[in-house]
Amino acid sequence: MATDQVSQIGDAANRMRISAIDMTCASKSGHPSSSASAAEIVATLFFGEMRYSVAEPKHPGADRFILSKGHACPILYAAWEEAGLLTREQTLTLRKIDSDIEGHPTPRLNFIDVATGSLGQGLGYAAGMAYVGKYVDKASYRVYTLLGDGESSEGAVWEAAAFSSHYKLDNLVAIVDVNRLGQSEAAPLGHNVEIFADRFRAFGFHSIVVDGHDVSALLKAFAEAKTVKDKPTAIICKTFKGKGIKDVEDQDNWHGKPMVADSVKEIESVIRDRIKGDKPKWNIPSVVTDVKESKLDLGNIKMSSPPSYKLGDKIATRQAYGTALTKLADTTKQILAFDADTKNSTFSIEVMKKHPEQFVECFIAEQNMVSAAIGAGCRDRTIPFCSTFAAFFTRAADQIRMGAISFANVKLCGSHAGISIGEDGPSQMALEDLALFRSVPNSVVFYPSDGTSAERAVELAANIRGIVFIRTGRPALPVLYEPNEHFQVGKAKVLKNTLDGKGKGVVLIGCGVTLYEALKAHDELNSAGIKSAVIDLFTVKPIDTNTILETARAVGSNPQIITIEDHYQAGGIGEAVASAVSSSNDNIRVHSICVKDIPRSGPPDALLDMFGISAKHIIAKAKSIL
Repeated sequence: MATDQVSQIGDAANRMRISAIDMTCASKSGHPSSSASAAEIVATLFFGEMRYSVAEPKHPGADRFILSKGHACPILYAAWEEAGLLTREQTLTLRKIDSDIEGHPTPRLNFIDVATGSLGQGLGYAAGMAYVGKYVDKASYRVYTLLGDGESSEGAVWEAAAFSSHYKLDNLVAIVDVNRLGQSEAAPLGHNVEIFADRFRAFGFHSIVVDGHDVSALLKAFAEAKTVKDKPTAIICKTFKGKGIKDVEDQDNWHGKPMVADSVKEIESVIRDRIKGDKPKWNIPSVVTDVKESKLDLGNIKMSSPPSYKLGDKIATRQAYGTALTKLADTTKQILAFDADTKNSTFSIEVMKKHPEQFVECFIAEQNMVSAAIGAGCRDRTIPFCSTFAAFFTRAADQIRMGAISFANVKLCGSHAGISIGEDGPSQMALEDLALFRSVPNSVVFYPSDGTSAERAVELAANIRGIVFIRTGRPALPVLYEPNEHFQVGKAKVLKNTLDGKGKGVVLIGCGVTLYEALKAHDELNSAGIKSAVIDLFTVKPIDTNTILETARAVGSNPQIITIEDHYQAGGIGEAVASAVSSSNDNIRVHSICVKDIPRSGPPDALLDMFGISAKHIIAKAKSIL
């Protein structure tokens, strides 16, 4: 490698250090010391290794870079300033309320694919991107992610490492910035870089140990990584936190603190003295355009055939999910089915059987499954669907939360919801999942009740840009809807209605198994001379306020609504309905029937009765309030 290239990259690293110090001083907050330890790593990547386009940072054929240690974003912003995408004036708006140069990276910026900052997730994102690069795009772009040594204590890092080696992602490079110091004290391994190298080797990586401030060594390591076949590479970089910053380098208690204003001039003078030449006009390698167009035709994605169930046929919604996803894979090659070793229960196995190239087994690592799927969905390369038991998505709550901040396009299907799964018992019963997904900003939450509506929910989900949750159940229940029934996001269905406007009656609202209990209760109430209506919500979020209000008004004065759900009360259907009608002037009362205690193993019907959500309890509640 040319001496002048090494020198120029070293100079860039020091200019970037100064920029990181300046922007954190301007914002009076930020992480200059964490940025300084990574200066040579990031400069070498941007000006000696990666192929990308300054004019089009998210070019589909460009190399990807994920800053997993997101708090070090000042050095990333400084790199894009050095490359010519950002101006100095823009970087100095770091952390200002009217600036997209935020305190941790988000895709509000056109050069950021995924939000980072909640540590331990970058390698999972990178693994998803690399999987798509190798097996879907079959392209030459490479994926790089920079981790901190402290965040490597996160279990999600090692879930992602196992996934990466299992799929032989030789287009993936994980770089660990081992700067020894964490936030409140030294990181557990200090500068023991060989232990990091051994851990990654144990997970199937090719490991390289380098001085992370030696540009020449970094260039050699990146070149070596390109020769490695059938395994990812980990480059373990020994660095010093605050490198180059007088009285800060390798000192504790400087995490997340800008430099003292009085010292900045002297600090930057010392760094400038190390710069040997003027800023060059960077010759960034051209993007290789070997990626086929993969524009998502959202709004026009269709299943290969409509639902074909007959009224009364018994089918579990989890099985209908697998059928619908396979039909989508028939017509749309961007559909990818991710599963966490539950494919024979969620029925995503149907995709694996018919379209194995569109199925990704993630094994029992739900956090990484969600992160990898988010990465796979970046730059509109794929439409990822993830499936597992709904209860196990709570393990990935932070990944889902960060997916919202990433404006991720990912679909999540949780099966085996509620106590109606029966004998497996409470550890497998999702009773908090609606609360989780309703709280995710801009999410859509489907809760189909029969095979037809489940298939249509999957089809609708594929056409929605964003995070979508589909709640499916274990029991095989009768089909309620004809194959040609039309379903829409945010539109409920009124299945039964004998209300006559005379001021005495009740509206029953259910989803899934409780909808069937509501239908039974309706028939018995009708026989007893009590008027009622039954609503199938279908979409819990956004909720169909108009249909609920119109149906409730048909009661007459003082309408009564009973919600019935196989879920705990907090965050569930009852609260969603109560919130929806709270601003009306109709004097509506909402009564919630829900699971109120820790359940136990037992037959589904017995559990519904024991925990108060069966038809018997609905009838008793209706009679008590009327």
